[in-house]
Amino acid sequence: MMSTPHPHSIIHRQALDFWVARGAVLMVVVLQLLVINDLSFGPRWLAPTIELAMLAPLAAGTAWTQVQVPAATTDHHWQIIERHRLLIRRVALLLTAVMSVMNCGALIDLVRALVHGLSANGTTLLIDALNIWVTNVIIFALWFWNIDRGGPPRIGFAKTDIADFLFPQMTLSTRGAANWVPGFVDYLFLSFTNATAFSPTDTMPLTGRAKILMMVEAIVSLLTVALVAARAVNILT
Repeated sequence: MMSTPHPHSIIHRQALDFWVARGAVLMVVVLQLLVINDLSFGPRWLAPTIELAMLAPLAAGTAWTQVQVPAATTDHHWQIIERHRLLIRRVALLLTAVMSVMNCGALIDLVRALVHGLSANGTTLLIDALNIWVTNVIIFALWFWNIDRGGPPRIGFAKTDIADFLFPQMTLSTRGAANWVPGFVDYLFLSFTNATAFSPTDTMPLTGRAKILMMVEAIVSLLTVALVAARAVNILT
């Protein structure tokens, strides 16, 4: 029996996005290991170990669903894939929450060290501040990617989820604009511009949760840049 084209064809175009996101998590793990000062909960290896332990089943589940997608020919097959993708999203959200807590904890410890004068090495403070800032950008790119329209698992399945962000491409009147879907790089750019401008630039938040997430990212970024980096520069001079 010949299979007919399925309306979930957009899922085939998402495959690379999931692996880019997994790579972003690995980048966060590397950045946590490169922190110079003692700014972690427990041993330095604890957070990376927890994150890698959660990333492993995520990667396995992602690989399984991507193998199943080309073979899916019935609604029952697609329902199984959707359930697995939703489970993957829950684990991904939990992993992102863990990384967020660890990064905020590192920032709090760094600010405490500055306030109490526990560290006089301006160079290491600058490096750690930059580390925390980059980690913050990656983490919120993951948050944005995982919440928009119900997250990647819902794209191609649900048509009723409201967009959390309005990208410029969504306002175009061209033929391809109606089927355009943001990828992980689009959310990474959104996170980067929000962390540098402390406000929306070309992409607007549409929902309350999107606005709250952007506010939290801007606060963390502002605290890192304005307080930590400024104090480190003063130490250097």
